Amino acid sequence: MTFSITARCPETGQFGIAITSSSIAVASRCSFARAGVGAVATQNITDPRLGPLGLDLMEGGVGAEAALANLLDGYRDAEFRQLALVDKQGDVAHFSGAHTLGTHAVAIGPGAVAAGNLLAGTGVPAAMLARFEATTGDSFAERLLAALDAGLVAGGEEGPIHSAGLLVVEAEAWPLIDLRVDWAAPDAPLEELRKLWQAWQPLMRDYVQRALDPGQAPAFGVPGDR
Repeated sequence: MTFSITARCPETGQFGIAITSSSIAVASRCSFARAGVGAVATQNITDPRLGPLGLDLMEGGVGAEAALANLLDGYRDAEFRQLALVDKQGDVAHFSGAHTLGTHAVAIGPGAVAAGNLLAGTGVPAAMLARFEATTGDSFAERLLAALDAGLVAGGEEGPIHSAGLLVVEAEAWPLIDLRVDWAAPDAPLEELRKLWQAWQPLMRDYVQRALDPGQAPAFGVPGDR
């Protein structure tokens, strides 16, 4: 019921996840990233605890593969989970348990892993990764969104998608980008997510500056603002 791409940008050091699902509010439960550390997508019959735990492990100095092994060690419900991790070196790891739903697949490349379950076909993650790798001239966020679009064109899920999210971290403790479409008409959330991105992109650096240096930050441009 979900397909996603989890990646690191070698040029900027950003980590990000783009994700979509037939389920409501997928990004709130499945996408986790931490600046300077890595990113974890935890999906299928989701356990949101695994995201922060994986990030804690990688922040403690272990790579993606070791973090994944640690998460799975002694974890009784592992066979119900699908996980994708990327660490600060750009190394990736993934796992799809025996009870991963429906048709499922994973595709990996340098600093990126695409994964999905209840897919229309096994080629969906490979199509996502190919688009991500082909859009190197675009911003990291644009590349992640392009990967989602490619996944949908390749067939997406067996049924219609309803929610989507884009999460990118860079240098601060809070996300540079955290945009979510929690529920939309069938197969419409990616279009809605891109509209949010287009509105957020020209303002996102301003919001960072307002946090770090409010005296020099640009005005809001709203009635009553001085």
